[in-house]
Amino acid sequence: MLYQIFETQRSLMEPFADFAQAASKLYGQTNSPIAQNPLAQRVSAGYDLLYRLGKDYEKPQFGIKSVAVDGTEVAIHERIEMDKPFCELRRFKRFTDDAATLTKLKAQPVVLIVAPLSGHYATLLRDTVRTMLKDHKVYITDWKNARLVPLSEGEFHLDDYVNYVQEFIRDLQAKYGNCHVMSVCQPTVPVLAAVSLMASRGEKTPITMTMMGGPIDATKSPTSVNNLAMNKSHSWFENNVIYRVPDSFPGAGRRVYPGFLQHTGFVAMNPDRHLKSHYDYFKDLIKGDNSSVDSHRDFYDEYNAVLDMDADYYLETINTVFQEFKLVRGTWEIKNPQGKLELVRPQDIRTTALLTVEGELDDISGSGQTEAAHKLCSGIVRQEHHHLEAKGAGHYGIFSGRRWREVVYPHVKSFILEHNKGEGKGVVKAVAPKPKAVAKKATAVVAKAAPAAKKATAAKPAAKKSAAAKK
Repeated sequence: MLYQIFETQRSLMEPFADFAQAASKLYGQTNSPIAQNPLAQRVSAGYDLLYRLGKDYEKPQFGIKSVAVDGTEVAIHERIEMDKPFCELRRFKRFTDDAATLTKLKAQPVVLIVAPLSGHYATLLRDTVRTMLKDHKVYITDWKNARLVPLSEGEFHLDDYVNYVQEFIRDLQAKYGNCHVMSVCQPTVPVLAAVSLMASRGEKTPITMTMMGGPIDATKSPTSVNNLAMNKSHSWFENNVIYRVPDSFPGAGRRVYPGFLQHTGFVAMNPDRHLKSHYDYFKDLIKGDNSSVDSHRDFYDEYNAVLDMDADYYLETINTVFQEFKLVRGTWEIKNPQGKLELVRPQDIRTTALLTVEGELDDISGSGQTEAAHKLCSGIVRQEHHHLEAKGAGHYGIFSGRRWREVVYPHVKSFILEHNKGEGKGVVKAVAPKPKAVAKKATAVVAKAAPAAKKATAAKPAAKKSAAAKK
């Protein structure tokens, strides 16, 4: 019922939002007689703010048209490589007429970025993708809004998420020989499960795994987000946050965790910060500070665009990751596409190098939660364990913004290049020097992570695998 009430309220607000937008433009036009009023700029700013508070935010576009590669502008063509009921695998194909640049592009490693399915769209990683495109062939998982998926497409479980990731990895391995996998936040857990299952079966596993700000072990330094998931029962979540999609959407009748509830939770974490941000936006409009105005709009166009998650997937994630801690306790069983249950054994991973990244000020995934992957992956040799703590970075700072580009990305780039063995089609070995400042910091943390991995090496021996990469 709450979903229907929300949609009714949104529909009623729509004409008022449209009016506010029109009024803002009317008072803001310099050649309009109304704009000559001394208070016109303030009135225009007020209406603009009302419009943005009341408008409906649709799924944003990546909008990456080109990137600069060594001073050469390279065109980007975004296309869907694989279309699944609940996810699209998107590729950002790079084009150039410069022969030397083309040769370099063909030799660069392939990276599958697994985006979060936790309320926001994959476009939240736009800065991640844009930066990675300079030195990598990039694919990304673009999860669909569950309210747009008809019931005829069936249910979507956490097991399906894991199986999707495995299918995407195999697809890239078939094209390029192998690939590298990067997971940001929520997908660190299912990605580790996917690679573990491939390793246990003796399949080829990705060359590297880069895991950033994810709740591998949510018992370590629990945040307010973790505490909510831990302290409420499974039945509480099912009875209080799960609703059916209204009839006005293709997914009518599907049980979902609505995006608007997730958005409310996001805002409730830092209400004062959002209130100040909107007030600053109002003042910037009056001052005519277009740069700050555009930055505010870009951020909230992304932040306010949310999607619904299938109820089964959402509830199983809460239970598996935050309540029973099945991954770290070694009790997580996943049903494969053939209907057979398989135990997730990270200790079976042997030929995939591991890099974990945490933000010093991360208030979503606490300190040590992502680094815990090293102890679980005890089959990986000690020198292939790497960890980086980004000083001064919050959760979003490790994959977006200045700290991502200047601190985290140089280390990620060198980590991937140094492990790109050149076993796949069209892939050559490329080694880049590590940025000195980053390498030094990372080395200090590896010394922390490696003993844990060494201690856990007493775990059972595992299946064997291999690695490589391509465009």
